[in-house]
Amino acid sequence: MLARVAAAILTLALILVPHFVFRLFGSKDIIPPLLLSIVARIVGVRIRVVGTAQKHALLLGNHVSWLDILVMGGTSRSAFVAHSGLSEHPILAWLCLQNETLFITRDQRGTVAEQIDQVVERLGHRRLTIFPEATTGDGKSLLPFRSSLLSAVERLPRDLPVQPFALDFEEVEEIAWTGEEPGLANFRKILSRTRPIYLTIRFLEPLVGDELANRKTMAAAAQQRIAAALHM
Repeated sequence: MLARVAAAILTLALILVPHFVFRLFGSKDIIPPLLLSIVARIVGVRIRVVGTAQKHALLLGNHVSWLDILVMGGTSRSAFVAHSGLSEHPILAWLCLQNETLFITRDQRGTVAEQIDQVVERLGHRRLTIFPEATTGDGKSLLPFRSSLLSAVERLPRDLPVQPFALDFEEVEEIAWTGEEPGLANFRKILSRTRPIYLTIRFLEPLVGDELANRKTMAAAAQQRIAAALHM
């Protein structure tokens, strides 16, 4: 475990200087996906991809582990939508912002228009991922998809694809971060594994027609497709 932590920290240290150089020239999304991909590999994740992530897509998927950030950021070069509570943790917030995370405030309706503009701006140059369950599940069933998380995206231009994806972990019961398990305990458990973590990422067909009518239809359609892809 310590060797993996040391390797991840060393990778971060080596990659920070080129990251800040790229940022100076306006290229914010070059280094963070590379870092996430390398760290996922260090942790032991081995990824198989089925399907293709659409260009400029809003990606909606199931949430199993903190590994999801590493694999989706690295594989799809995606930024993320997160609840604003994360922004209250200085270190986590700083790390999230390096990958252009968009913090959404769900309880202040007056900010929705501004948030829509921010989502469209992100999607103008890269993909954006939302985990509509809003927390991690056990990987064997889906938690209800919260349509409130989609309040800032239900009025997206119709030419921006909304695409579900399914994270299909082998030995998911050993990976999932569920219940009252402390985050540090789950972190140690995963980093102490001696076997690889095999994951299939399934990019599904984008939503179409009435599925895009509003945030509730988007959440329901995405959940149905992901459940079918995972045979739930």
